[in-house]
Amino acid sequence: MMNDGNAPDLGSLNSLFGSVASEAARFRASIAERPQRPIHTYPEALSAFNAPAPEGSTPALDVVRELVERATPGLHATTGPRFFGWVIGGSHPVGVAADWLTSAWGQNAGNHTASPAAAAAETISARWLLDLLDLPREASVGFVTGATVANFVCLAAARSEVLRRADWDVERNGLFGAPPIHVLIGDEAHTTVFSALQFLGLGHDRVTRIETDAQGRMRPEVFNRALSQCQGPTLVIAQAGQINTGAFDDHASIIPQARAHGAWVHVDGAFGLWARACPARAHLGLGIEGADSWATDGHKWLQTPYDCGYAIVRDADAHRRAMTSAASYLPGADAGERDPSHYVPELSRRARGFATWAMLRHLGREGIAGMVESHCSLARYLAERLAREPGVRILNEVVLNQVIVRFGADEPISVGDDLTLQTIRRIQDDAILFAGGAKWKGAWVMRLSVISGATTVTDIDRAAEAILSAWRAIRATDRAQ
Repeated sequence: MMNDGNAPDLGSLNSLFGSVASEAARFRASIAERPQRPIHTYPEALSAFNAPAPEGSTPALDVVRELVERATPGLHATTGPRFFGWVIGGSHPVGVAADWLTSAWGQNAGNHTASPAAAAAETISARWLLDLLDLPREASVGFVTGATVANFVCLAAARSEVLRRADWDVERNGLFGAPPIHVLIGDEAHTTVFSALQFLGLGHDRVTRIETDAQGRMRPEVFNRALSQCQGPTLVIAQAGQINTGAFDDHASIIPQARAHGAWVHVDGAFGLWARACPARAHLGLGIEGADSWATDGHKWLQTPYDCGYAIVRDADAHRRAMTSAASYLPGADAGERDPSHYVPELSRRARGFATWAMLRHLGREGIAGMVESHCSLARYLAERLAREPGVRILNEVVLNQVIVRFGADEPISVGDDLTLQTIRRIQDDAILFAGGAKWKGAWVMRLSVISGATTVTDIDRAAEAILSAWRAIRATDRAQ
């Protein structure tokens, strides 16, 4: 038994942690054959947890058993091989193991003194990331929660630098009276980028939205016209991997134009940036290295556990200027050393470098490249299987791991929307795979994201059969009415 205030003995720790490990292994071993969605809805999960505030202590093993019992029915199959609902990696067991150690070690990754090992793991992982993604080796890397905060950090550095060039110190004086900043962004940019602009006081609507093509790429000619109208501090936000289609902006054209104009170029590459680690897909990111900052996730294609993202900035001084917190009690780094707190908003935070280091060490360059190429090939194979079915249309060029599907493709938009949403609901009810819907160019589609490290061609075949079976059932019902 564990008593608060007393150091637990090895036997108690083995019993508690061993119980957790067994429950975790049991869950992961069964994930492929369990329903690929939660069994409980939110109200049902709330009911399972609902109870008065505890008055007394509960033994540790009982707490763990109770947590498993109450939580399991409301857990999604995000670590399973047929989860295609969002761009969510599968939390690879090696990353999970490193993350367990991170929790057990209880390190604060704020600075070198708080945890020399956590700081060192970040330093080396950052170096490896820049090498694998083929980005400027002098760039700085902040280890954050995910692409939302990575975009925020990068754009904070961008805001700082473009205003500094206009003789305005935003860190000292804020935005009151500052020169206005022009923001050019694709019309199909991800919502998290607009959130980051909102958090930074730049406004999610006070931007110039650039018209996009059928795949969600900014039209270079429209971009160039808009850029020519910008006078003064300017930010350009490009995209590597559109969330629905997987498409990449024409970075080889856009970035040189923007840089010549004096603009800061940021690339939202939450998952698509990893294409640069795969020789067969690296051409999609041609020219990205010319940008000023990049945001990407570890908990997507690197398969780290949640939460893990990277804010990468070419100008390390701008990065530090935007993020550094200073206080007399905070130890500083020696000259030339990387202080982890200078690149993220938080002082107290999880030591994300350990899981990142573990996954990079486990997969290596060849493993990452192979996984990315496998997922892209599986996505194309899935699209080809579905496209052969009457009434089913694939609406994107499958260049990466994303597939968007329209059911009732030859019907009027309103009818097709209804058939698509009905098919998605049937697929979710059947629970052989999980996929969700999204609005694309004014119409409802089903979006499939192939990105779990556990997914195989067998899973794709099983998913394709389940999708087609659901569509045929909906189509038959519709015709009978």
